[in-house]
Amino acid sequence: MANRGPSYGLSREVQQKIDRQYDPELEQVLVRWILAQCGNDGVAQPAPGRDGFQQWLKDGTVLCRLINSLHPRGQAPVAKIQASAMAFKQMEQISQFLQAAERYGIAATDIFQTVDLWEGKNMACVQRTLMNLGSLAVAKGDGLFMGDPNWFPKKSQENRRVFSEDKLKEGQSVIGLQMGTNRGASQAGMTGYGMPRQIL
Repeated sequence: MANRGPSYGLSREVQQKIDRQYDPELEQVLVRWILAQCGNDGVAQPAPGRDGFQQWLKDGTVLCRLINSLHPRGQAPVAKIQASAMAFKQMEQISQFLQAAERYGIAATDIFQTVDLWEGKNMACVQRTLMNLGSLAVAKGDGLFMGDPNWFPKKSQENRRVFSEDKLKEGQSVIGLQMGTNRGASQAGMTGYGMPRQIL
């Protein structure tokens, strides 16, 4: 990748706005979860801070181990995980993680782009993807999630209701409150149209 210098003007303002969205507290939660989830799979503690978090995830090995740990043994979506100093290998592993996360159930709109992580341009988006992944892993309840379920917001789940035919027919005869009512309406106390209002 080309080494990009500092940005100026509007580009700098946009980048500063993106950087302000990064949450250091969420970073700590995500690090604790990834370490708990990957267990003794050779994942070391990252250096604190945004840059340390980015360098920890940049080569894609930690992310691939994370997504593999959310699947049963023998069904890991990323077959080959290897640390590499070559940029295209690192970006390829990040892409493999993103594809596996989408197959796991993360919406395509909630997934970061490879360059967001690799270049460190939008680490807040990386945090959101990992937070959604953690929430989904908790919601699945398949026993593969490790850590504290309270670290992540609870996903809404379907609450399907089935009504009998009699109950549905009963509901058709009821006038809903949104339609208004004719009870209690009268013209008592009204003056005739066109007459002046009487002030006593």
